[in-house]
Amino acid sequence: MPHITRRGLAAATAVLLGATALSACGSSGSDDKAGADSGPVSLTYWAWAPGMDKVAALWNAEHPDIKVTVQKQASGDDLVTKIITATKAHKGPDLVQAEYQALPTLVSNDSLADLAAEVPEDVKNAFAPGIWQQTTFGGEAVYALPQDSGPLMFFYREDLFKQYGLSVPTTWDEFAATARTLKKKAPGKSLTTFSANDAGLFAGLSQQAGAKWWTFQGEDWKVGIDDAATKKVADFWGGLVAEGAVDNQPMYTPAWNKAMNSGEQLAWVSAVWAPGTLTTAAPDGKGKWAMAPLPQWTKGANSTGSWGGSSTAVTSDSKHKEAAAKFAIWLNTDPKALAALVKESGIYPAATAAQTSGALAKAPDYFANQPDFYTRAAEIAKTTAPAAWGPNVNVAYTSFKDEFGKAAKARSGFDAALTAVRNTTVADLEKQGFGVAK
Repeated sequence: MPHITRRGLAAATAVLLGATALSACGSSGSDDKAGADSGPVSLTYWAWAPGMDKVAALWNAEHPDIKVTVQKQASGDDLVTKIITATKAHKGPDLVQAEYQALPTLVSNDSLADLAAEVPEDVKNAFAPGIWQQTTFGGEAVYALPQDSGPLMFFYREDLFKQYGLSVPTTWDEFAATARTLKKKAPGKSLTTFSANDAGLFAGLSQQAGAKWWTFQGEDWKVGIDDAATKKVADFWGGLVAEGAVDNQPMYTPAWNKAMNSGEQLAWVSAVWAPGTLTTAAPDGKGKWAMAPLPQWTKGANSTGSWGGSSTAVTSDSKHKEAAAKFAIWLNTDPKALAALVKESGIYPAATAAQTSGALAKAPDYFANQPDFYTRAAEIAKTTAPAAWGPNVNVAYTSFKDEFGKAAKARSGFDAALTAVRNTTVADLEKQGFGVAK
């Protein structure tokens, strides 16, 4: 998140997502703030990760004075809207699972509590700096505890790379050269595809390049979606698509699954959670894929972006802020809790200590040919670059799908598409009443 003053946040209170009527909202309990954390406490936790109730059960067994009840929710924009609406009606839960990019929207709508006083200073040391940064404002306010992360990596068919005499690219220049070489040797195959159906991947690639899509200038938001770093990424991929060096089809379609499974596509820029997707999309590739660090813009550099990830936040509605913070800290730093999150919820924990232990001490079955998979993944995760999210990520992502989707299909380059996304994002901020730096 950008550096934002509390005064600036107080000025940014517009609801950015259309409010929807709520029924059966969670209640934060007693209105007696003075006694909120002095006796047995009941907390409600809205989360979408599977098995979270089983993880909470471990806490409840050891903390009879603080009971946590998990209420399963949908993820994405729907949940953000529901949280905002609930907290404005003072019917919100105590805790929520919130994606990193949603935090500025929730904070600007006064839906989250600042936990700086409840979270010890050394807790941040449990996470990579680039991950911890996404849950804080200005280095002082703490609005969530990192829960899971999605560091970007390079996945490739080891057998086919060998067959075509290809080397794993360590820079993006080498990546482009590899794509062109493959096209010459096997015109019917592609190194990978540029997919315009998931803005999160493009955001992560831009993050690695040093992009700052939203920052704060005084009391105004500054939108840098078309900054130099992002333009570099857009020009790189737009050029490869235009010349036909990579495919231009969207991911997660039957056609994409077939291409991945048959070896029509040899590589995939994805995140640490890729093994689960490949298991379903490309079952015939088991034991044939391998993972390497993301190519770098400068030879010898060591940085990655992220695709996905969520946090545990305490709402401004909670009458049990201290108790809720204790649970959030336990959930995301306690070894037993982290092991349960991996086992029951299938997440890749943000806490660095848990990224090579327990269920992650052994490589995924799909990558049995790479026994050090999670050891390498943990080293890559430590290099996650800072991200700069803003209060209308949903608008930018929707515009990306529209504009980049048309440009990718036409193989026309992404310059105009990037400008359109930036303009749409700025117009939305102004429409919602936010100050925008010119």
